[in-house]
Amino acid sequence: MPSTMNAIVIGKFGGPEVLEYKTVPKPTPEHGQALINVKAFGLNHAEMHMRRGEWDEWNPISGLECVGIVEACPGGEIQVGSKVVGVMGGMGRNRPGGYGGFVNVPVTNVIPLETKLPWEQLAALPEVYCTAWSCLFTVLDLQAGEKLLIRGATSTLGQAALNLAVNAGAKVTATTRREDRFEILKKMGAVDVKREQSELNNQFATASTGSNPLRFDKTLNLIGNRVLLESIRLTRPGGRMLQAGWLGGLEPVADFNPMIQMESGVHFSLFHSKVLGNPDFPLSGIPMQDIVRKIENGEWDAKPTHVFDFKDIHDAHRMLDSHAAGGKIVVKH
Repeated sequence: MPSTMNAIVIGKFGGPEVLEYKTVPKPTPEHGQALINVKAFGLNHAEMHMRRGEWDEWNPISGLECVGIVEACPGGEIQVGSKVVGVMGGMGRNRPGGYGGFVNVPVTNVIPLETKLPWEQLAALPEVYCTAWSCLFTVLDLQAGEKLLIRGATSTLGQAALNLAVNAGAKVTATTRREDRFEILKKMGAVDVKREQSELNNQFATASTGSNPLRFDKTLNLIGNRVLLESIRLTRPGGRMLQAGWLGGLEPVADFNPMIQMESGVHFSLFHSKVLGNPDFPLSGIPMQDIVRKIENGEWDAKPTHVFDFKDIHDAHRMLDSHAAGGKIVVKH
């Protein structure tokens, strides 16, 4: 068995050109870990920020998720030869991630699957669907018939959330800056689509009753701090607003004064996918096999919009930086 592997390494902070190909030692798994032979991995915006030196934690071998085959599992929790997805558990943050030929992943962050999906299509699913499911059903406690607002619905996370929410019987209003995607979101099941912008409440004026603007039972804000306060105001008292994305940038809310600016009675939460797999957010509670089946059966379209070879990581990251991918970017070996 070879003792080394090829990996993509952040040599220094900067643009896509700082990513380097290196031969590094092949990891050896310990008890509680699975060694995955990586077949493909999806790209995430966090990895762009890590490459630039803008993230709180990072590892020279980046990659928050991967798909592949289990080569070793000393504790026997996962059968050798199993097809699996691995997501977070410190991957790419405080331990090497999926940008290598092999990666050690805590078994709590590995999901065995039975699927005939091509590796590059399976690689588009782990982070977005695990995160979307946790946001909607663990944090927001979304119920059938509830009015849900998804801000940033054409992002990969937004599309996954829309599929899951519609499947659960929620009445979803989606927002996007791209008016050419309105009809696509409606075909996915959104009951209404609005152009994403500041002062979004103005677009709901015709739906107002008296002086009370339309408010939602639940709101999933993927835009970030820029519209945080506005998203709280669009949520009814007793409802829940969850922030789980930063499409609008990482800048903090300026001069935030909750006593003056926040609405009474709205529950505000944050979700960061780095907690996936810990005891509070176990992957065992996510029906990933059912999600994969729906995609295999053609019920949901979750194909990556761009697939790059391992040797073309610089082009893949240029596409990531452009914010023009229109969906998930995947790299395959």
